[in-house]
Order: sequence, then C-alpha cells, then structure tokens
Amino acid sequence: MLETALVAFTTMFATIGPVDIAVLFATLTATQPPAQRRQTAIKGSLIGGGLLLLFALFGEVVLFSFGITLPALRTAGGILLLLIAIDMVFARSSGGITTTREENAEARAREDISVFPLATPLIAGPGAIGAVILLVANARPDWLKVIVVIGVTLAVVLLTFLLMLIAGQVSRRLGVTGVHVLARVMGIVLAALAVQFVFDGLANSGLLG
Repeated sequence: MLETALVAFTTMFATIGPVDIAVLFATLTATQPPAQRRQTAIKGSLIGGGLLLLFALFGEVVLFSFGITLPALRTAGGILLLLIAIDMVFARSSGGITTTREENAEARAREDISVFPLATPLIAGPGAIGAVILLVANARPDWLKVIVVIGVTLAVVLLTFLLMLIAGQVSRRLGVTGVHVLARVMGIVLAALAVQFVFDGLANSGLLG
C-alpha cells in the first residue's frame, strides 16, 4: 500500500507540477487583489480536481469501450509519461504538463483564468489525466489501492492549491533555477516509473512470447 501511495504521489506530483503552477499563477494573477486570487485558486483547484476524479473513476471504462486493453494502456501511458519526463529533465516546456506559448498569451488576456488555463491544462492536463487513468488501472481490482491512488491525486491538487495561496513567496524563494532543479529531479524519477510501465505493458501483452 505504501508503494502504491509513493508511486502515485511521485507520478502525480511530476505530471501536475504544483510548484510550476504556483510560479505561473503568481505571474498570471500579479495584478489581481488577494481576494480575487484566492477565489481563482479555489475555483481552479475544484474544477481541476473534479476532472481528475472523473477520469480516475470512468477513464478506464471509456478506453476499454474502444477495445483498448490494459497492456496497451500501460505501454501507451508509459511512453507518454516518458516523453513528459524527458522534457522535465531538459527543462523544456511541454504541452503535456504546462501551457503552450499561444495558451499563455490567451491566458494573459483573460480576467478569469480559473477554468482555462488553471483547471485545464495546468492541473488536469493530458499528462495528469493519462497518469491517473494508468495508476487506477494498475491498482485494480484492489479497491483499497484505487482509493489510495485517488486520495493521493486529490492531495496533490490540495498541495497545488496551498502553493498557489503563497505563490509569490514560492516564486521569489525558488526562482527559475530552483524550479528547474526540482523539475529535473522529479523528471528522472518519472522517467524510471514510465519505463517500468512500458516494461509491464509489454510483458503482459503476449508480444514477447
């Protein structure tokens, strides 16, 4: 159970990126009063967390309805996470866990960023959605493990919300270098987990004999 929690936390922390979101949040809400920033953080976290919960509960069912098997899900999910991990290690912007340049430009022109880009794609982006579906699929049929995965996912969303409340301090203390160092460390761990997911998917696919 502890292993399930640790893998879930590492994977979701890396794919959601609470520190990255806090730094970007500080930039996008720099001109807003504290009450509005708090309201934006609350709304974005609730919507983002709700989306991840929705995909955790029903994402696997939707994929299976298209004939996608668990080994295929593990392999594809592992490859997606590996690509994200590579971008993290080399400190490159990735559409899987951050916003693109065009999305950033659109976000700066918006007064309310809680739904876009905060809830999605920052909190509930392609990487986080793929990761939570994969983690839940791996945890089944043990429902206790599924509950642990969902609980850890929501805990990372809560951590993201708390960091957004102190976003200015996080941004000043860590700076760009600190954020990149943390991202690289998490990227290395995520890369190892991603490769393991791919190995597990191939081993259970029957392709290797």
